[in-house]
Amino acid sequence: MQGLWGALISNVGFVLRNIYSKRSLQNFKEVDGLNLYGFITILSLFYLFPVAIFVEGSQWIPGYHKAIETIGKPSTFYIWVLVSGVFYHLYNQSSYQALDEISPLTFSVGNTMKRVVVIVATILVFRNPVRPPNGLGSAIAILGTFLYSQATSAKTAKKIEGEKSS
Repeated sequence: MQGLWGALISNVGFVLRNIYSKRSLQNFKEVDGLNLYGFITILSLFYLFPVAIFVEGSQWIPGYHKAIETIGKPSTFYIWVLVSGVFYHLYNQSSYQALDEISPLTFSVGNTMKRVVVIVATILVFRNPVRPPNGLGSAIAILGTFLYSQATSAKTAKKIEGEKSS
């Protein structure tokens, strides 16, 4: 249940971020998606760093030592952290470029489908067992995406039909 609530809160947070980011992109024409992402990243650093220190600060040193012990060499750990950070930054950068071009709802539906694809990939690659709630959740996400695409294509078809008749 804790994981479910965490996922639900995370999805709501991402949707709200997308909606307000798109609104900001529309209100401030001089700011593009990349600049907005940079601005949000800097603000979140100042906002969340003190929270991270307060909540998890005492666990950083033991966590660092456990990570080094698990990986083996500090240099390998630093390389993986750097590579992970670069790819995460590029992912978010491309996300904000896409958000610049599409609606927040379309972006959020795509983001939800991305999560389902990641889950399915881990099932196939790592042979993770699928429990009924996991399968049901993935099926609901896939069905919701399918229904959204059907509704969107029907709306687009009506719009084109209305333009032809005028």
